[in-house]
Amino acid sequence: MANSTKYRKTNSMPDALDELPLAIDRAAPTPLSVQVATGLRAAATAGRLRGGDRLPSSRALATRLGVSRTVITAAYDQLHAEGWLSGRRGSGTYLTASPARGPRPLASAPPSRPASALLDLAAGAPCVEAIDRAAWRRAWRAAGDRIPLTRKDRAGDPEYRAAIAEHLLRHRGLGAGSDTRMLATAGASAAVGELAAALLRPGDTVAMEDPGYQRAAGAFRAAGVRVLPVPVDAAGLRVAEIPRGVAAVYCTPAHQFPLGARMPAARRVELVEFACRTGTLVIEDDYDGELRYDTAPLPLLATLGPDVVVHVGTTSKILSPVLGIGWLVGPPRVTEAVLAHREATGTGPAVAGQHVVAELARHGDLARHLRRLRREMPPRRALVTERLRGFDVRGDDAGSHVVVALASAAEEVRVVAAAARGGVLLEGLGRHHLGPRHTFGIALGYAAIGRADLPYALDVVADCLRAIGRSMVP
Repeated sequence: MANSTKYRKTNSMPDALDELPLAIDRAAPTPLSVQVATGLRAAATAGRLRGGDRLPSSRALATRLGVSRTVITAAYDQLHAEGWLSGRRGSGTYLTASPARGPRPLASAPPSRPASALLDLAAGAPCVEAIDRAAWRRAWRAAGDRIPLTRKDRAGDPEYRAAIAEHLLRHRGLGAGSDTRMLATAGASAAVGELAAALLRPGDTVAMEDPGYQRAAGAFRAAGVRVLPVPVDAAGLRVAEIPRGVAAVYCTPAHQFPLGARMPAARRVELVEFACRTGTLVIEDDYDGELRYDTAPLPLLATLGPDVVVHVGTTSKILSPVLGIGWLVGPPRVTEAVLAHREATGTGPAVAGQHVVAELARHGDLARHLRRLRREMPPRRALVTERLRGFDVRGDDAGSHVVVALASAAEEVRVVAAAARGGVLLEGLGRHHLGPRHTFGIALGYAAIGRADLPYALDVVADCLRAIGRSMVP
């Protein structure tokens, strides 16, 4: 009987191999180093190891397999040469996403997993990996130390509103210091719902980008408001095609969702002039306006037309949706109507999240976090364009997502399904349309996923695109 050794889990090493049996056969003619390299390569090819997984040190693995360290070193050197492994100074040896010499076949992807376990490349989620956990814990502790309220200010916690006013002035150039212009909200979608309930009547119509943000559309419809689609182009919402007689226009000018266009200054002026001329309210959703890292941001619509524009924002894209808060800045007539609606319905944003953000701002942690995000996002986006080179990747050099254009709805469905089988969550553009689908592709986010998992996930996407023949930019 062949003498074999198996490495199994111990309690002393929290590495990727802890749950992975690795067998060697001392009686086999194949050198032990080759057997180790073959076993690790096979585990990676089958998806039992993933890009970013940390391997044990050569000494630790040698001890566990009962072989000399030279055997493990030779195996690691071979896998390094093939592109399977990479070393990080002071951290260890890690599995790369795939061998550098060529794409990994789809058959090598991990088995299908539930959506909650997939590597998240859907757009619209924050980069929680960039949060300073010590600052996060400190803010929550400080928020918990506050005396519980007996009644809450329906406009929002004064310290939170002051912190957001400072944030908007510093990072977005919007003066919002007056209590009559600034309200706390439960997020951008909640703000849209409150505006619809407080200012619009059932049967009124709202113009909205198509494709566009479906949760905003849902908030309008829940208030009985009709949503009319307006086409978008490389400059965002096409003002000339806004239907006549609409009560409001909803748009995302800083970074159109989901196509990623930035509305240029001329079109911003055109939209504000339209609103002033027709008496139409413009709702400016600045969902990730802070995440501009290529050029200085353009003036907000709210600074160009403070009497006709309501500016809404959220912490869910720059911090975490667990906070459940955002803000609304608008003319006094708008904020007063929203406050009256809150008083009549007893509603308003929760205070706990406001306290946390106020504490982050108090110690300068909010500003430091935004600086970290602006450093974190560019290399992630660069990796996306590098790994998807040759495909039709679109979108402004900002925010946290791009669009990979496809030719049809069928291609979109196939790529999303194939990626899910490979362990990666993608989101097609189809679900973002208000009317008939006319733009096809993938809205690919690169913020939510861990930095170590991103290369592997992008290689899965590239394999899926090649499988449908999308190897060249149209």
